[in-house]
Formats: sequence, C-alpha cells, structure tokens
Amino acid sequence: METSFPRLLLEHAARRPHAAAMREKEYGIWQAHSWSQLAQLVERLACGLHQAGLARGEHMVVVGANRPRLYATLLAAQSLGAIPVPLYQDAAAAECVFPINNAEVRFAFAEDQEQVDKLLEIRPQCPRLQAIWFDDPRGLRNYGEPGLASLDSLAEAGAAFAQAHPGFFRAEVDKAAPDDVAAMFFTSGTTGNAKGVVHSHRTLLDRARAGAQFDRLTEREEVLAYLPPAWIGQNIFSYAQWLACGYVVNCPESSGTVMIDLKEIGPTYYFAPPRVFEGLLTSVMIRMEDAGAVKRGLFQAFMKLARRVGPALMDRQPVGLADRLAWKLGDLLVYGPLRNNLGFSRVRVAYTAGEAIGPDLFSFYRSIGINLKQLYGSTETAVFVCLQPDDQVRADTVGVPISGVEIQVADNGEILVRSPGLLKGYYKNPQATAEVLTAEGWYRTSDAGFIDAQGHLKIIDRVKDVGRLKGGASDGAMFAPKYVENKLKFFPHIKEAVAYGDGREKVCVMVNIDFEAVGNWAERRNLPYAGYTDLAQKPEVYQLVKDCVEKVNADLAQDAKLAGSQISRFLVLHKELDADDSELTRTNKVRRGYIAEKYQVLVDALYGGRAEQYVETQVKFEDGRTGKVSATLKIMDAKTFAPVRAAA
Repeated sequence: METSFPRLLLEHAARRPHAAAMREKEYGIWQAHSWSQLAQLVERLACGLHQAGLARGEHMVVVGANRPRLYATLLAAQSLGAIPVPLYQDAAAAECVFPINNAEVRFAFAEDQEQVDKLLEIRPQCPRLQAIWFDDPRGLRNYGEPGLASLDSLAEAGAAFAQAHPGFFRAEVDKAAPDDVAAMFFTSGTTGNAKGVVHSHRTLLDRARAGAQFDRLTEREEVLAYLPPAWIGQNIFSYAQWLACGYVVNCPESSGTVMIDLKEIGPTYYFAPPRVFEGLLTSVMIRMEDAGAVKRGLFQAFMKLARRVGPALMDRQPVGLADRLAWKLGDLLVYGPLRNNLGFSRVRVAYTAGEAIGPDLFSFYRSIGINLKQLYGSTETAVFVCLQPDDQVRADTVGVPISGVEIQVADNGEILVRSPGLLKGYYKNPQATAEVLTAEGWYRTSDAGFIDAQGHLKIIDRVKDVGRLKGGASDGAMFAPKYVENKLKFFPHIKEAVAYGDGREKVCVMVNIDFEAVGNWAERRNLPYAGYTDLAQKPEVYQLVKDCVEKVNADLAQDAKLAGSQISRFLVLHKELDADDSELTRTNKVRRGYIAEKYQVLVDALYGGRAEQYVETQVKFEDGRTGKVSATLKIMDAKTFAPVRAAA
C-alpha cells in the first residue's frame, strides 16, 4: 500500500474525472464537485500555500464544518508534505490556544466569520500564527487584519503559479512516503490538556481499507458528512475511506438542516454516535404519541411483531412463513415509511460507537430493517479495531477483531491492541506515548473488558474508573460508573448521568433529563413548566426518573458482580451538562472528576443524607456571555434490590 491521500485523489481524477466526488448543499440546491474539479482546486491551493511559505513537515490548522473546500485544503496541505490539524468548530476560542501553540502553527484555514473571529481573538496568545484564510466571506468585507485573506485569493495566486510551474504539484505529491505524517488529531481528554495523536498515511489508509473490505464498500456508496472533521471518526468515514473507495461524500447545508439533508441524500453507509440514534427514536415516539388512535394502534401492533421477528430476519436466522409474511406487510405499512422518514431507506451499513447503546434502542433499528452495528476503536487506533459481522450482531458486544488486529487482555482486565493502525505517538509527549505503547507494540486502551466464547469483545468500563465500594453491605463490590450511567441513558427521558461510588459505601447519581422528551411527556399531562430548571425539579419528573433508576437497580441485581452498584440516591441537575462549561468533552464524554469538583456541594449533599441542596452555577452562553443559574435541588432515595443468587 505505497500511497498517500493526494495520490489517491489524482488516481480517481485520472480514472473517473467527471464522476461526483463530493456534493454540497447551498441555498437549498445540491452542487456536485467532480474528481477532476476537486483535483484542480487542490493543486491551486497547494501552489498558493507553497508561495505563502507552508513547508514540508509543518502543521496547518483547519477549523470549520464539512465543506468541499475544507477537504480540499486538507489535501492541499498533505500534497506539500505539511500536516493538517483539524480543530473542533464548536470549541471556545481559549480551547484552540494550546493546540495552535503546541503544534507551532503559522497558517490556518477558517470556514467563516465565526471561526475567523475566534482565531483573531486568540492571536495575541499565539505569536506564530501569521496567516488566516477564510472560505465564506459573509461579514468579513471590512476586516483589515494583517495576514487575513480569502481562500479564493489563495487559489488565484496558486493558479498563476501552477501555470508557470506545470510540473511542481505532481512532483510534490510524488515526494510523499506512506509513513510520512498525514494528520494530527487532538484528543478531547477528560483530564488535562488534549494530546496530539500523530497518524501517517499508512496507518489511516490501512484501517480505512480494512473497514471497507469488511463491509464490502464500493465507489457507489453515498455518505453524509455531518459530524466534526476534528473527530477522527468523521475523518475516517468521510475522508480516508472516501479516498480509499472513491464514493460520494455529501455535505449538509448547515447543522440545522442535517435531518432534511439526510432524507434527501438517503445514504447507503452511515455513522452516528448513540445520542443521534436516541434523538431520532425519541422524535419518532413523540410523533406517535401525538398521532391518532388508529395510527398509534397500527404502529404498536407492528412494532411488537418487529421486535420479535425483525432482528432474526436481519441476522439471517430461520423465521416461520407466517411471521415472514406479517413482517413484509409491516414493512409495507410501517417499517418502510418509517425508514424513509428517518432518511434510512437506502442504508446498507450503519454504525454506532463512542458509547454503549441501549439494547432496546439497538433492537428497534434492527427490527425495522436497518443494519445497525457497533464498532470499537479510538483516535489512537485509527478507529477500526473490532466490527460486527452482518450475521453476528449483538447489543452487548462490539464485534470481532478485523483484519490485522490482535487483542490481548491484561491481568487487570485492560484491553491491549496491536494493529497496523496504531498512532506514531503523541506529539511532543514521549512520556504519554511510552505510557500507552509497550515495547512489544501493544497499545494500552485503558478499557476494561474480555473476549467472550464467540470471539466477540465486550467492554465493561474504563480501567481507571472501575472501582470498589467501601463500607456498608456492599463493601468490596465492583463499581463500574460508565456501565451504570449507560444503563440510565438507555431510557429516552434521561439524556446524561454521572455516577459516583468508588471508595464510598453506596452509589449516588446526578441526572440530566432529555428536555424535548420530558417536555413532551409533561405537555401531554398538562404539566406546566417555565424552562429546563423548572421542569427538572417537578415532583412528577422526579418520580419519572425514580422509576428509571429503580428499573436499572432491578437489572443490576441480576448481575452478581455489579449488584453492589445499585443506585441509592439521585438528583436531577438544574442545567444541562455542556462542553462549553467544561463538563463534557467535545465528543460529549462526561468529565466525571471535573463535575465532582464543580458540584462538590451536591456530592456532599447526596452522601450526607440531605433532602435538598441549593446550588448556584456559572454558565457560558453561545454568544460568549456568562451568567448564573441557581436552584434548590431535591434529592431522592431509590429502592435497591437483593442480588439474585445463581442457581446451584
């Protein structure tokens, strides 16, 4: 596999110049960009960047949503041997300071005025940052900052250079070696500064091709690129596999039109974290609850059949003729229209990863004929470690190791991975690199789990988070906070949960309700509320959450190892956890330690036996302003259950 991303672009442009490479929705109309047009734009941008002084091995920041010109900028930097560093477009300005200074960035691409303003705000703290190019000129006409220019002007200068030096671009592309650094991704760590994960062309393309081979992906696939380009998952699905396979990547008009654009495109290959699938199902259930009695009854009857028969049909297991015919009728009347309404009428392969997905949620999509599967991987492994074969899909595992991957389970239960897709290292951080890569080439994932009898990997929790209860009836019992949190999040009314218990005698939890789902639930019961804070503290809402908590406890009681992790007390937070308030990472993972410090008064109240606690919290609004939210939070006890003893 002696190739690179720019070489693959030129191969597609030579072999199928007029085929669509990307589509972008602009002003409500889909605009296609062919492989030859994209290659021409990349050449012009690369030549322009060369004239500006971008050097081989140098880093260039790219910040914005998925756009053809953003992808072209990534390819242009790589064509010169430079290293693109995508940053999260929704990150606060201050969060960009460390990556820019750590990578010694001189040049940046910003999608629009919002991203330009962000970079200009932190420019005094980033002394090396000298040039910023923007794509969308709206609002930027009167900006006169030095080094700020449009991407159009860069392309125009590059076009003139390319005309005068016709062999330059191809010669630069040919200099690339597969083991050259292709990109760097900053992990949004739950503690401390983010780490720059360094990947080569070889590591990214090897895993992209392994995943494509596993699911038989071809150039005929249609993909919707709507997740942040700074996240390696988006980068693998819509960049590495795009260039490896040559399929079409579609860029939505905006974050607000994603669901409309999803229906219009009808992707064949789709990825979303569990929260997206949860949101889609919640919206379906809300609409069905508001539907007429006949429609609602028809839906419920066919969904009962689908839950019983659908997963078996998806897994190619034998199903009786009567059930098969009944499911076909349901497909005509309910499942097909529902798939179409969700935008999944053409999906051949759909993946979810990042967090555990609830078994009921998982089986819902599979029962209506959507081939939803789970995968396991990370930024450091170039995503693809384990995937689920089409006929071996289960909600409680993350699949089998794919081509090139070896898995080992350490004595402490930690999953170790050896793969051609492993990171080259953490940038300027040899100590952190040595902590995760062994001398034998194994990557320490920090995840605890095991391989089951069928060869599937099962993840329990993060190794560092697996603790023990201390004191009381559950003294010494295992405590897996993420496992408990995910069980709570399986309920549509609970959006987020944060569990504590390590070193304590009982487990207590802070909960975020799903404002849309609980709001709809309240409106159907004529329960008035003035906003999130007011709704969250309603006695009826507490009872709703308590029912969810006690169902989780009943489930945990069935597991001898985790029966001690049952939730004794809980509260519903007065605000939604937010990445802008540093409570979540940019990939929406809970920063449990930070939350414990920030809400120490609530943790003390939970464990101190208090019935309520006043709290005041500073929050950051979308426009950068700060304010305060305060409330007196109720704290409620939950019923726990005696562990179910296994039969002798």
